[in-house]
Parts: sequence; structure tokens; C-alpha cells
Amino acid sequence: MGLNFRTSGADGLNSGKRFTGVRWIVLVCLALVMFASYFFDDIFSTVSQLFQNPDGIALGWDMKDYGYYKSAYSLLCVFGGLIICGILIDKWGVRVTGSVFVGLMLLGASSIRYAISESFAAGALCGWLGGFFDKPSLALAYAGCAVFGLGSEIAGVAVNRSISKWFKGREIALAMGIQLALARLGTASAMILVPRMINTSYDVIPYSETGRSAAIGLSLILAGVLTWGIFVALDARRDRKERTCAEADIASGNIISRPKEDEFRLRDAVGVLKNRNFLLLSLLCVTFYCCIVSFRKFASAIVIPRFEVDAAVASVMVSMIPFCTLMFAPLFGALVDRVGHGTKIMVTGACMVAFAHLILAFAPSGSFYGYIGICLLGIGYSLVPAAMWPSIPKMLPEKVLGTAFSVVYWIQNMGLMLVPMAVGGIMERFSDPEAAAVHAEYLFIGISAIAIVSAVLFSRISDRHPELGLD
Repeated sequence: MGLNFRTSGADGLNSGKRFTGVRWIVLVCLALVMFASYFFDDIFSTVSQLFQNPDGIALGWDMKDYGYYKSAYSLLCVFGGLIICGILIDKWGVRVTGSVFVGLMLLGASSIRYAISESFAAGALCGWLGGFFDKPSLALAYAGCAVFGLGSEIAGVAVNRSISKWFKGREIALAMGIQLALARLGTASAMILVPRMINTSYDVIPYSETGRSAAIGLSLILAGVLTWGIFVALDARRDRKERTCAEADIASGNIISRPKEDEFRLRDAVGVLKNRNFLLLSLLCVTFYCCIVSFRKFASAIVIPRFEVDAAVASVMVSMIPFCTLMFAPLFGALVDRVGHGTKIMVTGACMVAFAHLILAFAPSGSFYGYIGICLLGIGYSLVPAAMWPSIPKMLPEKVLGTAFSVVYWIQNMGLMLVPMAVGGIMERFSDPEAAAVHAEYLFIGISAIAIVSAVLFSRISDRHPELGLD
């Protein structure tokens, strides 16, 4: 039977000191998993314009197909997967549950890589699926993306839960900012490298070209699985040492056993869903991320006609979103740790994102305005998460953090499933690429307005309830 223990504040601090150096190694291991996930998720983001001419690629997908494929990422997450798995993380721990879903991330990525390959197109499975679907590659890629999305999102929950464990009471906002920056470096790498991997000089771009970035992304995920294994070993070692220390402290009478009410129970998950402040933060999360993540999936198809730039310039322009995050997320995280004002930072970031979409919709053509709009998106993308994610451990007890992060991701994925489908449908309806881009931006402007209202309301809650410590 495992030992239950509860440390005092001083004991918790001493425990943190015992693992001061190791926790940064843990952070890097966790961030590399998300780096690989983010890279793979964006293997088509800066070449999405290829799907405007489905006859020009052997894959044969059009823009609507691409939006449908991207929406699959959130399918299993939305239909209960995230909340159930978040409860499992609180019940079974990050090592067991997280390992399962890191494995699912690998399985889903492998399926996508196979679905967009020539081997699949010439194989028996393609012929069999062709009896049920008009586009067998899309069907298999959709299924693979759904599995990859669930695995990746639960891996993200496990990463945030683990950072909360290793950095609680210390540099938690900085640690989350660094993890966010390194993860989004994966996005930046994909946006810069993928357009340069694909040779578009063919009359019909072959499978070998469109599948190359997926092969590299799959290799990165394999490397991420190895770093996850290192984290599991270090986390298990920490728990063994803390258990040994706690046994000694209990024997000497310095520590008492943890009361049963501090153990996670299923009714605690219901309590998370009833927390109005937490649900308002979740609304900010879904609207904010839809304005950036969903935009990013169609970014090249929007900025190329809007600002009259070529694909190479567009890829550099769009990569400014994650590169700004790489520079500013750790800085803003450290700022939140030191001076607070987290909810005010969220309001500022939401306003910057809305202003950025106004520029992307209405500014004159020319790369200068495109860079301004994208850089504002990137800075806003750093501001809000730097304050938002550390707010969750402040509002809720540690025993429900796995469930809490999962609920946020679940609500977020509702938007990330529906918005790409809506944007793909909007862009498919207009034959003029610039008109399609502008009408897609109208949707993002509306969503960003909701994000601003949510941030302002959350800030007012913080003003009325200073005991939450959000600012």
C-alpha cells in the first residue's frame, strides 16, 4: 500500500531545493515532446495554398478537404476523450496516462504519413477504402489526425500537469513560458522549412513532395517519445525520493498523513465544471486560440492574396507568429511571476490580436502591413498564454489540475474543430482568393471581439476577488 503524505510549506520548499537542477532537465524533456507535436501539426500550414488547385497535386485534396482534415484533430477530444483522459491523469498519474497518449500521438502521425504516401495510393487498403469514400487518403488521414489530436492534447495536459508539479511555488509562469516557446519553435520550424522542402515546379506535385515534411515530423515525434521516457524515469525517481523522505519524517513525527479529502475523487471533476471563474477563463482560451491557431492553418492562403506576396515571403511572414512567441513568452512569463497583473496582460493580448486581424482584413497590400499584422498576432499569442495557463493552478487545487487542464483543452478543441471547417467552407465559396481571405478574416475579427469581452470580465473577477491571487 502506497504511503500518503502531506508536506508543509517549508517541507515543500526543501523538496523543491532537492530537485532544483533536475527540474530544468525535466522541462526540456517535456518541451521537446511538444516541439515535435507542434511541428507535425503544421506540416501543411504554410503550403495550404496548394489545395486551392486540387488538380495540381497528386493527393487531390481541395481547400474544403484540407479544412475537414484539420478539424479531425479535435474530433475525439471534443467527444469526451479529453475530459475522461484528464480524470485518468488525476487518478493514475501523468507517467502511466501520459505514456499511453504519447504512444497514440505516434500512432496517429504514422497513419497520416502513410495516408499521404504513394505506397498507400498504390496499396490494397486504398482500394478497399475507395469502396466507401471518394477520397481514401483523406479518410485515413482524417482518422489518423483524430488519433494524433487526442494523443497530442492529452500529452499537452500531462506536460502542463507535470510542470505544475515540478515548479509549483517557484518559477511556474516562466517554466510554462519556456515550454510554450520551445513548443512553438516546432511550429516556426515547420513554417520555415516545409515550403522549402516541397518542389512546386511539377505540373502535378507528386506524393513524394507533399509527404516529405510528414516523414520528418514523424522522426521528430519518435525523438520526442525518447525524451518522454527520460522524463518518466526522472519523475519516478523524484517520487521515490520524496516517499523515502516522507517515511522518515512521519516516523519522526514531523509530518502527518494526508487526509482522504485531499485525494482525487470523481465528484471533484464536477466541481471543476461548476466553477464559473474557471469556465470564463476557458471561454477566453477557446476564442483566443481560434483567432490564432485556426488562422495559422490557412495563413498562407490568406496573406498571399491580401498582401500580394509569393509563397516564400508568406512562409517567413507567418513564421513570425511562433518566432515572436519564442522571444516573448519566457519574458512575459517571468514578468507575471515577478510583478503579477496577469488578467490585465490577458486583456492587452486579446486587444492586440483583434487589432492584428483588422490589419489583416483591411490594410493596403504590401508585405510591410502583413508583417505588422502577423507580429502583433505573435506578441498577443505570447501575452495571453503567459498569464492564462499559470492562473489555473492558482484557482484550483493540485489534485484536480489534470481534469482542469483537460476541460480547458476540451472547450478549446470544440472551437478548433468547428472554426477550420467554417473557414474552409468560406474560402471554398469565393473564386477570388482575396475576397475569400477577407471574408475569412471577418470571422476571426468576430471571434476576437468575444475574446476581449471574456478577458475584461475575467479581469473584473480578479479585482473583486483578490484572494485568488490572479494579479
